[in-house]
Amino acid sequence: MIEIAVTDAHPLIWYGTRRWKKLGPLARRVFEDAEAGRATIYVPTLALVEVSEAAHAGRITLRGGFSDWVDELFATRQFFPVDLTVEIVTCAEAFYSIPERDDRLIPATAAHLGYPLITRDPEIGQAAGVEVVW
Repeated sequence: MIEIAVTDAHPLIWYGTRRWKKLGPLARRVFEDAEAGRATIYVPTLALVEVSEAAHAGRITLRGGFSDWVDELFATRQFFPVDLTVEIVTCAEAFYSIPERDDRLIPATAAHLGYPLITRDPEIGQAAGVEVVW
């Protein structure tokens, strides 16, 4: 059982839009466990930016809109925001084999915290040297 993890943007979007079937079985279990109070999920700031941009562009709809959804997410006390810090940016320096900035910084967040990464993209987890939950 995974008790603590960091989420990538896509799993967070699918969780937020209740498209559970898009999540891998282990990822779905971690989100379900978080809802039940049995797991903690850390949410990188950049993952929130990606969710916000998807909502703003009309690609997804979040209950109550983005701001209310974020407030509800963090009010659960099972999801916690992780700010982008100098330490995370420094950690991401080792991951330039990953071409996209967000795909470096989100797994760098997991690496910095020492927790698995919920992502459908095993290559970014591998490049960052973190366990991938999917």
